[in-house]
Amino acid sequence: MEMLNIGFGGSVRASGIDVIVAPDSAPVKRLIADARAMNKLVDGTQGRKTRAVIVMGSGTVILSAIATETINDRLNSSYSNVVNKQTSEGQ
Repeated sequence: MEMLNIGFGGSVRASGIDVIVAPDSAPVKRLIADARAMNKLVDGTQGRKTRAVIVMGSGTVILSAIATETINDRLNSSYSNVVNKQTSEGQ
């Protein structure tokens, strides 16, 4: 199980991520408000500005103070490591 660091000691299961978006648009703000109302919101910002919103397959919404680009880069790096590992094991 690959874990993805979302900052401040928080990690999420990389395979469970559906989407990573910026928190600026009105639809995303509504998504956050709805998740809060349904007790499906996890605030991983440690009181800092929210820079990324991660939506999990389970419907849980996670707030992160790490930029969307940084999380995406980490996710792509993690995916590359898994693919390389699978390729080397298959030889």
